[in-house]
Parts: sequence; structure tokens; C-alpha cells
Amino acid sequence: QVQLVESGGGLVQAGGSLRLSCAASGRTFSSYTMGWFRQGAGKEREFVAAIGWSGGTYYADSVKGRFTISRDNAKNTVYLQMNSLKPEDTAVYYCAAGPIRHQYDYWGQGTQVTVSS
Repeated sequence: QVQLVESGGGLVQAGGSLRLSCAASGRTFSSYTMGWFRQGAGKEREFVAAIGWSGGTYYADSVKGRFTISRDNAKNTVYLQMNSLKPEDTAVYYCAAGPIRHQYDYWGQGTQVTVSS
């Protein structure tokens, strides 16, 4: 069982930056693929970024070049550095963990990111 707790969301102006954190419980964190997803109001949840156990990273086209995912296995934490934020990045951001990139078994409660124009 893995529990995930996100933090770092907030209100920021367009062009600004935020760093989201996701703290995970459990001793097998380093073996999981970690992902970030987001869901805007009235929209479906969408993939944002993922990082594998070996450090390989994957990004949605909409955030490539602006967002960076990273992990610190010693701290059981995954991060999402978000730069050059746009109003369309406004959403609830969720952290997820799973055995492979396209299978996520555990989800956090989400953290709100609001980007004002």
C-alpha cells in the first residue's frame, strides 16, 4: 500500500513558477513509476509527466520544455517544477504511483494550481 500526499499548489500569475511535491509512504517507492496528472474544471483528467524507477522521464506535449519532473528516492518524494505557467495550466494536480508508466494503482488527493492572466 502506498499513500501519496501532494503539496505546493497555489495561485500564481501567468509566466510564474510553482513546484509541486508528492510525498509517498512505503518502502518500495524507488521501484514505482511516478506520474503527475491534472484535471481542469469541466475537463477530463490528463497526463502531465512521469518518471520511471530508473529516472527516465516523459511529458505531455503541452508542458514539454516548461515542466520538469524529478524524484528523490531517499526522501520518497517526487517533484514537478512548473515554469512559464499559463492560465490553461489551471487545474487540480494529482500525483500517482504504479508499477509501469501506463498503470497507476495509487493516487493522491490533489492540489489546486490556479494561474491568473
